[in-house]
Amino acid sequence: MLSLGPQHTTIWDRLDEEEIKIVSQAMVSLGTIESTSVESLLEEFVTSVAGNGSIQGSVEQTQRLLASIMPEDRVDSIMEEIRGPAGRTMWDKLGNVNEAVLANYLKNEYPQTVAVILSKIKPEPAARVLTVLPDDFAMECVSRMLRMEPVQREILDKIEQTLRTEFMSNLTRTSKRDSHELMAEIFNAFDRQTEARFMIALEERSLESAENIRALMFVFEDLGKLDPAGFQTLIRSAEKDQLLLALKGASDGLRDQFFSNMSERAGKLMRDDMMNLGAVRLREVEQAQMAIVKVAKDLAGRGEIMLGGQSEEDQLVY
Repeated sequence: MLSLGPQHTTIWDRLDEEEIKIVSQAMVSLGTIESTSVESLLEEFVTSVAGNGSIQGSVEQTQRLLASIMPEDRVDSIMEEIRGPAGRTMWDKLGNVNEAVLANYLKNEYPQTVAVILSKIKPEPAARVLTVLPDDFAMECVSRMLRMEPVQREILDKIEQTLRTEFMSNLTRTSKRDSHELMAEIFNAFDRQTEARFMIALEERSLESAENIRALMFVFEDLGKLDPAGFQTLIRSAEKDQLLLALKGASDGLRDQFFSNMSERAGKLMRDDMMNLGAVRLREVEQAQMAIVKVAKDLAGRGEIMLGGQSEEDQLVY
């Protein structure tokens, strides 16, 4: 970078602040380098890139490369951090950890340590963590943050190292997605006949796994747990033709719930359209129901509706 000079500022533009600091620190410590060494280095770099042609970056490729140049335990440590929460620095990563998980770890630390950590992450995740921590402990952390003086670099480095070895490493090992949850989503995508066939076969091999998957599956009839506002939001968001087909194969109870959350005129029109629809293929009904479930899940993911009913603290007061 030193040899390229200021005319290649576009490279610097692609680095974040932490990367610029790292490169800059390395530059400061370089001292004098002979021109022959610079030329040799640049030639080696260009030859290496040109000789390999296109390159592909992936977890597997990176791990293989690291394994060829450093000890296995160091490679494992680096890859664990890469597979962990997103973020270039430890503080960025902490900000992307679920607040309940982070709070559960921090509540066993000294309030002063927690105060330092919360002062280093962004305000939004810090606020979420404080909300989850026990009230007295959270207030003690807030008090210490208010009185905090600049923290020495050595102390920050020690805290970062502890977080990396005790928290992030364990988080990476335990945060792998549950296989039953993944399989439940696959089963949700089956038509009913295929789902029943696989479920019966699975019950014969492992009844416990079958029951776990069944408990995690979300099907069209589960929409009956929506509150009135959720029904109305879903009705507005769903395509009319898909909703019509989906309700054609719904239970009387669920169908009535949908109709009761429509205007009288819209409900009557929907009932009339359903009667005029005549016989339809079961496969078409199932596809329509799966489409409505997907709409519901998307709405839930954006926080516009709640699937599975409301807890007491989520209820609205008018």
